[in-house]
Amino acid sequence: MKKADFDLFKIENSIVPKQGRVLVSGPFLHDIYFSKSVVLIVEHNDDGTIGFVINKPVTLNVKEILKDFPDFNADISLGGPVNTNTIQFIHNVGNIIPKSIKILENLYWGGDFDALKDLINDGIVNNTNIKFFIGYSGWTPNQLNEEIKENSWLVTELSNNELMKRNDNVWSDTLSNLGEKYKIWTNFPENPSFN
Repeated sequence: MKKADFDLFKIENSIVPKQGRVLVSGPFLHDIYFSKSVVLIVEHNDDGTIGFVINKPVTLNVKEILKDFPDFNADISLGGPVNTNTIQFIHNVGNIIPKSIKILENLYWGGDFDALKDLINDGIVNNTNIKFFIGYSGWTPNQLNEEIKENSWLVTELSNNELMKRNDNVWSDTLSNLGEKYKIWTNFPENPSFN
């Protein structure tokens, strides 16, 4: 039997993690947060990495979580396993929300929550401008690099539009766009023992 010239599950990726890029989970990550997930990196430095899982929506409305929030129908996702008692958000309205942190051109993280509520009440911010997250994903220094070496994550880029819109298929769509090798992953069963 001839040995294959490639390893189907070895990630061959020269893109390094940095703010604004995304992590796409390999097919063997099996937990509630990271199985078939896409994580937007909002901070990456010597202190570690912070990101939000963008494709794990919950069926709650923001008003159900934050009682003093305006009646507002916007996407909420499980951002990750860290500080799940907090609400984080990304948006595309720039510095009209004070204290926002620029992630990419026209994509920002957080900001003054009271100012956000006022902008929603005034009709300046709508549900196409913002995504909310329960908790976040975090890695200690070098932890993410080790997980990448272990083939847990593939690093790539998505457009702001792809990051902001709700797409329950963003994991499989992103892998398919990266070529046949990764497209095959989309057919891998969630639990191989059920196959």
